[in-house]
Amino acid sequence: MDVYKLIKGDKYIWTIVCLLSIFSVVMVYSSSSYLAFAYKSGNSLSYLFRHLFHLFIGFLIMGLIAIVPYKYFYNISYFIFCISLIMIFFSIKTNIKIEGVNASRWIKLAGFTFQPSELAKLSLFMLLSRNLVHYKDKLHSIRFSFIPILLPILIICSLILPSDFSSAAIIFLVSLIIIFVGGLNFKSFFLLVISSIISFIIFFKISKTISSSDSRVFTWESRISSYFSSKNKLNYQVNQAKKAIYLGGVWGKGPGKSIQKYFLPQSSSDFIFAIIIEEYGRIGALIILSLYLFFIYRVLKIGVKCEDQFALMLSIGLGLSIISQAFLNMLVAVNLIPVTGQTLPLLSAGGSSVWITCASIGIILSISKSVKKLNYE
Repeated sequence: MDVYKLIKGDKYIWTIVCLLSIFSVVMVYSSSSYLAFAYKSGNSLSYLFRHLFHLFIGFLIMGLIAIVPYKYFYNISYFIFCISLIMIFFSIKTNIKIEGVNASRWIKLAGFTFQPSELAKLSLFMLLSRNLVHYKDKLHSIRFSFIPILLPILIICSLILPSDFSSAAIIFLVSLIIIFVGGLNFKSFFLLVISSIISFIIFFKISKTISSSDSRVFTWESRISSYFSSKNKLNYQVNQAKKAIYLGGVWGKGPGKSIQKYFLPQSSSDFIFAIIIEEYGRIGALIILSLYLFFIYRVLKIGVKCEDQFALMLSIGLGLSIISQAFLNMLVAVNLIPVTGQTLPLLSAGGSSVWITCASIGIILSISKSVKKLNYE
């Protein structure tokens, strides 16, 4: 029996996902073992075991979704969207703390912390793809373009923006690409952009007036000002990441030999790319970048070969969302943009981020099964 033939969906995407996930196990252990030993009663494997558990659940989700016909997601898009809205409202109301730190973007479910914006991102792209197909003959009308297309974008971005600006930005930009591919008329497209800009300005002004000094608005300002500041105390994590990149050079210091992982608080998540460069050099970084680029190439190839418009928009939206998150994380690590808090898909330690990424890839794999003449050359 040929096991290779049993794999459902695009074989190249499966290969990329497996390679990144295997490497993530190595990197999460390398970057977190010291912190785990220091803060988990001498157990240096605690973060690794947690990451392995998240990966196991993620692969289970991805494999199960890959089996499901993608058209099923057309029918449940409104349901998933409503669930994500409820979870966002719940996160706003509960305003939990994780390890003593305010974490208004998270909720707790059955003992696990979950980020509702991750599910909202997935559900919104499903809903947009569905509505652009369902109302394709009525998109010239403001009524049928605003309520089913533009309004969900504004609702999700408005709810996520106060606690997670970078996720809201990714969602908004990818949504623009989806509705552009979906053929939304220019008037409605322009209306969305202008209304979003005005809403953001109003929100920012009001929030600065009524918010406390520890609110997310002041966090944005602090990150941006520290990015342009030369004071080391405002750029501690970024400076440690820059040192890691410098020490890595071309070939790296070798597996497990990072020094900066002892000084980077988010070495296994937000700044794992800097540790990768320190241990594996710029060559290692180039290989990782190549895997992500090949991933989006395969996704775009699947999308353009789809005969179904829903599959085209959904696959491109999900693929661009993953690659955008990856690029944001890498750009932060090399100090080209301010800190965003975005993790590196399939490489960083995480829970809900890993699961929703795997769910998104599962949908892409499901779509790839429907492409009859996908070239594997």
